[in-house]
Amino acid sequence: MSYVFAHWSLDPMVAICLVLTVLYERGLANLARRSVPARVRRRRRASYQWYGGVAALLVAVDSPIDYWGDRYFFVHMIEHVLLMFIAPMLLVGAAPWLPVAHGLPVRWRRRLGRALLLSAWSGPLRGIGRLLRSPWVGVALLNLDMVLWHVPALFNLAERNTMVHVVLMHGSFLVTGVLFWMELMDSHPFHPRLSLPAQIGAILTTNAVMFVLAMSMSIFTATSWYTVYDHLPGIRFSAFADQQLGAAILWICGDFWATPILIKVVRRVIDEEDGGISAMLEHLLHRAGLPELGGTSRP
Repeated sequence: MSYVFAHWSLDPMVAICLVLTVLYERGLANLARRSVPARVRRRRRASYQWYGGVAALLVAVDSPIDYWGDRYFFVHMIEHVLLMFIAPMLLVGAAPWLPVAHGLPVRWRRRLGRALLLSAWSGPLRGIGRLLRSPWVGVALLNLDMVLWHVPALFNLAERNTMVHVVLMHGSFLVTGVLFWMELMDSHPFHPRLSLPAQIGAILTTNAVMFVLAMSMSIFTATSWYTVYDHLPGIRFSAFADQQLGAAILWICGDFWATPILIKVVRRVIDEEDGGISAMLEHLLHRAGLPELGGTSRP
């Protein structure tokens, strides 16, 4: 039981989550006073995803997972999956943007809104925001981020430098994870910019990247990539066996997040296509102009 109850930490993420949750609940209360009961109930149901996402985030960075991740690579992979996929998926599904904004005092909210949306100095920020919300940007950033932080030199640096580990590695995983999931899920007032077939492609591409990365760390190598896990005191598990187990977790967990959302998107495509599954496949394969299988051309 010491593995569960020992080695909890107090990461700055706790304070950030606490402040955002207070704003979130305050915003829900403010919005409830001007909304119909049905909408209030929808927002409350969405809040369960918010608390699930916050819980997944805090488990990743404050629980013994973070402590043991410094000693076992496979535990570190569990932490990465929580930060890149599970926590962002739940947070985006909660659509917290309007509740958090309405949790601010009215005067602050108006000043902040005018500053970000109308001021000349914030023009570059608006440009960056438009770029980040462009189709495929969030998908590309998540995959690039995932690959780069598993490059041995960068991974070892993050393990040796706390600021790089907490701010850059964990922060980039969370931010790119949110951008990625915003291309797959409605998160009012934001909606995915990718078409439904493109969302299927994004899911399959990301899952394939995880698969190739896992294969590279287990089957396509015979040595441990990460020197920070070599010869740790008290660890009898070999660094390479640890790496192979971590690769297996990355591979298997890729299916855990990808399969449910893939099924959901495919069902939406089928519902929107008049011809059902065959029309969906023709759309995906760009075969709309080809003759039907088994058909013959006539003059």
